[in-house]
Amino acid sequence: MANKGLFRTPVGKLVPRADARNREGAPAYAYTPKHRLAQLASTGCFGGAFYATAERQLEELLAATNEVEPEFVARAAVHARQRGRMKDAPAVLAAVLTARKPELLDAIFPRVVDDGKMLRNYVQVVRSGIAGRKSLGTHPRRLVRNWLQERTEEELFRASVGASPSLADVIRMVHPRPVTPERSALYGYLLGREHDAAALPDVVRRFEDFKAGRTREAPDVPFLMLTALPLDRKAWCGIAERASWQTTRMNLNTFARHGVFEDEAVTRKVAGKLGDPQEVRRAKAFPYQLLAAYAMSAGTGVPAVVREALQDALEAATANVPALEGRVVVCPDVSGSMRSPLTGVRKGATTAVRCVDVAALMAASVLRANPRAEVLAFENEVVDVEPNPRDSVMTNAARLAAVGGGGTNCSAPLARLNERKEAVDLVLFVSDNQSWVDAGGGRGTALLREWNALAARRAGAKLVCIDLQPYGTTQAQERHDVLNVGGFSDAVFDVVADFAAGRLDARHWVGAVDAVPL
Repeated sequence: MANKGLFRTPVGKLVPRADARNREGAPAYAYTPKHRLAQLASTGCFGGAFYATAERQLEELLAATNEVEPEFVARAAVHARQRGRMKDAPAVLAAVLTARKPELLDAIFPRVVDDGKMLRNYVQVVRSGIAGRKSLGTHPRRLVRNWLQERTEEELFRASVGASPSLADVIRMVHPRPVTPERSALYGYLLGREHDAAALPDVVRRFEDFKAGRTREAPDVPFLMLTALPLDRKAWCGIAERASWQTTRMNLNTFARHGVFEDEAVTRKVAGKLGDPQEVRRAKAFPYQLLAAYAMSAGTGVPAVVREALQDALEAATANVPALEGRVVVCPDVSGSMRSPLTGVRKGATTAVRCVDVAALMAASVLRANPRAEVLAFENEVVDVEPNPRDSVMTNAARLAAVGGGGTNCSAPLARLNERKEAVDLVLFVSDNQSWVDAGGGRGTALLREWNALAARRAGAKLVCIDLQPYGTTQAQERHDVLNVGGFSDAVFDVVADFAAGRLDARHWVGAVDAVPL
């Protein structure tokens, strides 16, 4: 008789052998080329992350574009910009198409280059030479000229904030032909050339009058155009009243320093604007940006009514997190590597928001929409912290982000559920996927072994791994009951809900990217 100790019948499915190593050298599964590109496009911010430099992230993104057809590169660019709200990676992918298949650029250019910042990003990336050419060329110049032509004079003036390159630099590169006196005057103004001041847009003339001291009323222009000017408190109050939602969210401490919140009426207007659900949705704010604004406004003179409005805004920004059927467990990674900045380290532009903050925020958002869900935060092992579903998303996110800091053991929550012999319908991980504490001890990864044991108890159980960092591997190989999705906007929850309800096909998240029309 065969040795039963050597030839035991496995419980559940056979775990496939790991085909990769993660950044800790532990067993992992590599993404397919399409999945790797989609994940890099949705999480790559080209800042120094815990396990990868900005240069390495860029190299890996460019390498991934060579492994897929140009049509998928185009779709990934649109998906990353429109659904993931990314800025740098979509510009890089558009630049790649400029060199490889420029005819695809026509289909995606207006959808990827949808504001002045993205236009400057695209031009900067192309001229850097990283995508294979250093000049725009005839076709891209035409697209840029069309972009300029389709904007009003006021829109172009508002888009003229920023440098390296500035909008004026872009105009010099592509030589657009002004077809109206107003456009001719604006181009002359932006380029510092002789122009007809009377033909300038009204907003430009108001700005120049304000700069020259001919009027004391601050014009409705981009915030950065005003910050270098010597302004009194009344002018700052006017700026705060007219500022866009995003400008308000980003400059609360600046307003506090200039005495804006000494005016009770202006304070009420600012708070009303921030907490208005329609304004929040219109601004397409990342929920983590509100968490950051709340944290950074503590002790800075920002009044309680404004900080409470930020909490209201966060509730509105996470209101689209779906209610999920059945028994739901959400597992935020609170290990040490998750303490790194979400969008990486950049000189002068490093975000205060860490990966752990976003993992905690996503967990708190799921709990708010699904009060009976269980939260199992983990590092070396499961961390005992119990967020209250009746508390605000802000409060629970802060409570979860304050724990942990050790090694990464992605299998720990599943091991806890298996010890309790729990029957679970959906397990949702939010992590950087760099598990190493549980390395060794069998085929594949410990997480997939534990998942197989859990799934054997519950027909139809599903596992979702939300990946916050662009490292290219996962602890759970994609299959009918496993979804890997990259990104840190609330848009990922749409994909999670579709997967949980059986509305995604076998291609899962890559299928969603592949479905983007060209």
